[in-house]
Amino acid sequence: MAQVSHAETRAALGFGGIRTVLVVDDSRLQRRILVASLKKWGFEVLEADSGDAAIGICAQGLPDLVLSDWVMPGMSGLDFCRAFRALESDQYSYFILLTSKSEKQEVARGLDAGADDFLIKPLEADELRARISAGARILDMQRELSEKNRMIETALEELRVAHDAIDADLMQARKIQESLVPELSREFGKSRVSLLLKPCGHIGGDLVGMFSPGVNRLGFYSIDVSGHGITSAMMTARLGGYLSSNHFDQNVAMEKRFEKFFALLPPEQVAEMLNSRLMADAGVEEYFTMVYAIVDLRNGHLKMVQAGHPHPLMLRADGTTEFMGEGGLPIGLLPDVTFQRIETYMKPGDKLLLYSDGFTECSLADGGLLEEDGLRGMATNCATTHGGTEFLDDMFWRLTQSMPPGKGMDDDVSAVFFEYNGP
Repeated sequence: MAQVSHAETRAALGFGGIRTVLVVDDSRLQRRILVASLKKWGFEVLEADSGDAAIGICAQGLPDLVLSDWVMPGMSGLDFCRAFRALESDQYSYFILLTSKSEKQEVARGLDAGADDFLIKPLEADELRARISAGARILDMQRELSEKNRMIETALEELRVAHDAIDADLMQARKIQESLVPELSREFGKSRVSLLLKPCGHIGGDLVGMFSPGVNRLGFYSIDVSGHGITSAMMTARLGGYLSSNHFDQNVAMEKRFEKFFALLPPEQVAEMLNSRLMADAGVEEYFTMVYAIVDLRNGHLKMVQAGHPHPLMLRADGTTEFMGEGGLPIGLLPDVTFQRIETYMKPGDKLLLYSDGFTECSLADGGLLEEDGLRGMATNCATTHGGTEFLDDMFWRLTQSMPPGKGMDDDVSAVFFEYNGP
């Protein structure tokens, strides 16, 4: 009950969280006067007749408040204050120096040593009580801030653990997504298909691929799913199954005939099938753009569909270039959409570049975008010296070099490069 009444007394006098007070003075009389007032106000009081003795007491546990005389034999109050502040502790204690010195220079020395306040002797009880109340308010605010910081640190640690777990999951998801593109370059007779896939984060919403159900028959595609992150990556995984290069019986772009071989379906029919599948799934809100092409390697006959994807760039062997297609609608946006076929013949030495808008909509250091003209110039320059994956790597390197310094990619970057070299 006594402890409760002491707490109630301290609370009534506005002493907040101050419970223990250490009085340090070589004068027994001064200590008795101070101790009497402090105990009357409900404090638990500790006494020391020197700085050395006070340090020994503080080493066992810091008091909430220290009242220390400045002038003492041996260790002065100023030296004791410095030694007190040097003690390792998470707790902050309020320190008041008792002194007859009132000069500004002496006050500055005390503040530099770590004192929070000063009282000029002889002490007045009302002033002492007011100074302790002021110190209590400061301590209460400091302790409240420390508790909030502790809570923030705990929350940050919990977030770090959660972030590490998510990061590990995303790294594993990236490996799974990379498995959808098992090879970045493959030769088909004299011709070659090369792939580039660079997500702007751990995982992305772009997908590229190729497959060949038989000699002289080849299909390849470039896909860009709307949005970014996990949802888009999950959609690319689904599309990778629809356009599998390993399991032809699951590939919607193929049809088994006579129970003997697989044939490539017309590109526009594949786009319409994919559109129907996405529209039939009410749980899917994403859509995607795509260019899907098939080619007969015997004669270079190219058939292609463009569904909202950037215009494919044809690099002819004679040095001319052209962007192909009229755009078309993305897949999964509207039901019952028909898609138009694009046809042309490629001659030996012709090259076709499919790419995502991560290229053309890339922000440049001058504030503009790369756009189609920039892509055309970049591809023309790269094609004069490189082929295959080296061509795509050079394209990507030049793209990153044109970005503002220190700025990463805003979007996934992907491409398919087909080089036709005759039957």
